[in-house]
Amino acid sequence: MTVTMPAGVQTARDLTGPAIAGAVGRLSPAVQTVAAYHLGLADAHGMPVSGGGAGKALRPALALLSVRAAGAAPERGVVPAAAVELVHNFSLLHDDIMDGDTERRHQPTAWTVYGVGAAILAGDALLALAQDILLENPPYGVWAARCLSAAVQRLIAGQGADLAFERRDDVAVDECLDMAGDKTAALMACACSIGVIYVGGSASLAMSLSGFGAHAGLSFQLVDDLLGIWGAPAITGKPVGSDLRARKKSVPVVAALTSDTTAGRELAELLAKPEPLTEDEVGDATALVEAAGGKEQIETMADAELASALGCLAEADMPEDVRAEFAAIAEFITARQW
Repeated sequence: MTVTMPAGVQTARDLTGPAIAGAVGRLSPAVQTVAAYHLGLADAHGMPVSGGGAGKALRPALALLSVRAAGAAPERGVVPAAAVELVHNFSLLHDDIMDGDTERRHQPTAWTVYGVGAAILAGDALLALAQDILLENPPYGVWAARCLSAAVQRLIAGQGADLAFERRDDVAVDECLDMAGDKTAALMACACSIGVIYVGGSASLAMSLSGFGAHAGLSFQLVDDLLGIWGAPAITGKPVGSDLRARKKSVPVVAALTSDTTAGRELAELLAKPEPLTEDEVGDATALVEAAGGKEQIETMADAELASALGCLAEADMPEDVRAEFAAIAEFITARQW
């Protein structure tokens, strides 16, 4: 299934791209090279890439919509939108290292090209830049920075829980949902509300949009977990079955393992093998997750979270065209593509 990207996403890339490139240009040359490569602004040799910018700019698009929801022009939201995208990419640089991923956005991950240390430093630099550009714009930039900082603290907590799950055999579905709420949904909630905060909008609007982003972000993560098993490489940018191959305790896998079914028990035995899974075994594991109900259960959860997100959106006081664009992005990021 092919899903059309909402028009506002390309607008967000056009508006925030120069701000992101300008911020990266402040970095020391060695760190700038790694960051620019990861962001799709340059190739591995530091040469600028035409039409650079590898990310989908979903979070910047949400931040710009947040500004419009508060009645301001989208151009006023460029700084918070860029800040959210810088933080998102900080997390991706570190996440690739922790997960040992060798490919992102259809190119080698930064740590495989420049080394682990260089990629860590580039991620740290992007996090610092995000705070810098917000704090340079008082008074509301200070409050926006605090909003972003709180989201980062939750993101780090979620990543820590994700790592801890790798060493445990007793992970529950509710724990996975809490982890996803921190690791993914917190930053999405921030993206949806930071624009309101940055332009001095109402607290009630910021809270409604934060709720929308939290539910949409969790639905997005649940769908992403499904794509980590069943997603096509052309869409995900990763090999098919990559999460199972890495024995990642994603929500569908945990749902299957805790299902108290024959398929769930067979899956546990397969994943407990010390040897790397063969391609046939990855296929077997995929079938077992589905047979144990993991796929169907998580699809139902994702649908429920999306419905809750749209419910929060319906209650918020904002222009109808902005509401429709928020809904379009939520439906885009939760679409199942396999």
